[in-house]
Amino acid sequence: MTGLRPHIVILHRWRSRCATYERYLDHHAHAVTYLTTEVGMASVPAQAAELVIVQATDDLARVREELKGLAVRHGPPHAIVALKEDDLVTAAQLAAEWNCGARSPAELRPFRDKYPMVQTVSRAGLAVPATAEAPDPSVIRSFARVHGWPVVLKPRIGSSSEGVVRIDCDEQLAALPFDGEQPQIVQSLNPHPVYHVDGVFDGRDLLCWKSSRYLNTCLEFRGGSPLGSVEEDRPSITEATGQFAVRVLRALTSAPTPFHLELFVDTTNGTGEPLCTFLEVGARVGGAEIPYVWQDVHGYDLMEAAFRIALGERPSSFRPRPATETAGWLLVPAPATRPCVVTGITPMTGRRPGPYSEELLSPGDVLPDAGAYYEHVGGRFRFRGPTSEVVEEAIRITARDFRVTGRACGDAR
Repeated sequence: MTGLRPHIVILHRWRSRCATYERYLDHHAHAVTYLTTEVGMASVPAQAAELVIVQATDDLARVREELKGLAVRHGPPHAIVALKEDDLVTAAQLAAEWNCGARSPAELRPFRDKYPMVQTVSRAGLAVPATAEAPDPSVIRSFARVHGWPVVLKPRIGSSSEGVVRIDCDEQLAALPFDGEQPQIVQSLNPHPVYHVDGVFDGRDLLCWKSSRYLNTCLEFRGGSPLGSVEEDRPSITEATGQFAVRVLRALTSAPTPFHLELFVDTTNGTGEPLCTFLEVGARVGGAEIPYVWQDVHGYDLMEAAFRIALGERPSSFRPRPATETAGWLLVPAPATRPCVVTGITPMTGRRPGPYSEELLSPGDVLPDAGAYYEHVGGRFRFRGPTSEVVEEAIRITARDFRVTGRACGDAR
């Protein structure tokens, strides 16, 4: 018989257990069903009422059909939850169709479509890069004549820097293919360091937050370079970025929201104060190792906060640990085109300086070509220490000394 327990549907695609759903929700008191990918099924709790595998959790048509079957077997859904950025609108759309949503697709749109996102933040009086829609090369050429080369071309909707291209000159632009299928924007290139601010917005103020500086950039990681991040301990920067984050989020929403904000910070402007410029923001927990270092170092589960908000509940309050530490993380790219087989790897935990934790595959393991891009990489490392300087040194030494090798699946070499 269906409907005896409230039915909660979760869209899930992570292999790692960055979200411990069975701790967030009683899987005996609720019928908790999962729509997951083949890669993600390994981390679905054993207490799940049912698990359905789909090729992609953001395939709205396929997920909609599978959800109909789940509703027949377990009752109409009381909530539909997604924590991965690419799945947020799918979950919101389906929740609206079943009249059980905490956030509507319209509420999420400013956090997904980068063009209205930048426009809204700009109207709030905050600095943004020069931005224009980019339907064809002629528009980009005209934009560059006004704002100069280089420029950055990116999809209006996307994540993990997929499809983002830096264009340095007209010759590079001429070599790019344009099919017109995916709407894009063009932006002027900002040369200043990129920061990210992560936390929870309660609808008016920041419930909790941490400001971090990228070591390298997400776009360079796509190009094969390591990507690191270290939390900032300089008060002038933490205060400026925190105040900037509040203004960005107030411009975009009045609802509780987990967030991952990226921005440029200029500390060389001659004013003595950091100047912040908006890059983009997501209504979700930051990726890579962010949820892990928050739990380990700061004692707060950002994923649980996001889960509570998705259910229409209030997230738990943030109680900082008395002995404050600084956290950081490092990602090393895949050793070959995914899917690939790992042929050699060098563990780094136990080294001083070095990470307190790492996520590595073993020789012979396959690194899948899965949608959670920052999860399936050559090496993932987490760091903690008394200052940003100490953590940054450990990250840079680990990036220098770590080795991973591999070959593409099907490559006999």
